[in-house]
Amino acid sequence: HNEADWTELPIPYHKDKDDAPYVTAMNIIRDPETGFYNSCHAGTHAVGPRRGLISFVTPHSDVIMRKYRDMGMDAMPIAFVFGLPPAYEIMANFSGLHMDAWGEMEMVGTIMDRDIEMVRCETLELNVPAEAEIVVEARVNLKDRFKVGEVTSPSMYNLPHYENLPEVEVSAITMRGDRPIYRNHQTCPDTDHQPLPRLCHEAVLYNRLSELGLDVKDVRFPTWGAALSCIIQFSYPREGMVNDALMLAMGAPWLNTKLVVAVSPDTNLDDPGDVYHAIATRCDPARDVIVVPNTRGSPYDPSARPLEGQYPWRVVGKMGIDATIKSRHDPADFERAWPRNWGQVKLSDYL
Repeated sequence: HNEADWTELPIPYHKDKDDAPYVTAMNIIRDPETGFYNSCHAGTHAVGPRRGLISFVTPHSDVIMRKYRDMGMDAMPIAFVFGLPPAYEIMANFSGLHMDAWGEMEMVGTIMDRDIEMVRCETLELNVPAEAEIVVEARVNLKDRFKVGEVTSPSMYNLPHYENLPEVEVSAITMRGDRPIYRNHQTCPDTDHQPLPRLCHEAVLYNRLSELGLDVKDVRFPTWGAALSCIIQFSYPREGMVNDALMLAMGAPWLNTKLVVAVSPDTNLDDPGDVYHAIATRCDPARDVIVVPNTRGSPYDPSARPLEGQYPWRVVGKMGIDATIKSRHDPADFERAWPRNWGQVKLSDYL
């Protein structure tokens, strides 16, 4: 165990300003009061063979760390887990209220419709998934913080410009014996770092919007939206419901709904140009835009105003755009023009 060196793993540098390789594996910690396991993908700078600086950004992790400190403990066990089925990574990014009812490992089993086999770590009183490819066992120093510059943000800016992070001390590394797979999320450009943490957000918003009585087709945090914008797609029965839907999404508990766009079912969410076309042709800025000033901003948003004495928190406005087909107009006004037999002709029929 004294020879554990996680810099021998293929940990990449993610951007040109990184001073150290950057670990994005799922990690597991345990609530000392409830015994439930909590997981997230806290980015960690591998600054030495047995040393890391970890960036917890979820409130649940902060609550659990505070519980350990309140119990008089100076360190918290943590396991970094590499190479797992997608259900683990999806639930590691779940951010709804659940801490007193269930742990995220329980929900993984629900998603996969089977029991999850867990095994004990070698140097920690923690259990980890038995099917993991690689496990790095460590302890988080709860006393000290260390300054790290140029955060890798999902908005693809170097923001915040620095963080003060807890230290991680590696105690053991275990792995599958035959060619273990090192699974890593790329944080930039717009790849894993944008959609994965927001997948569960989409599901939560889908349910909340459905409760309004909307026929919801999709909710999307597009990878090209800097993790600050959301598109909601639905049909609605009467006037007034679009603004309610926009305000619901803009008031979400996360900091990634600064810009919300409502579109009709005929808009292709996979085509940024089609979304832009809907905004340009179906939104009257004088009546179809909601602007709310002075709301919580993302620390990853360079347009948001920094809060003095509250670094890295910021304040920003929010905007909701109604780019749906308008019931106040003739529906024929919104029928798109396409070439004859558009999308119905197969080249193979003529070759």
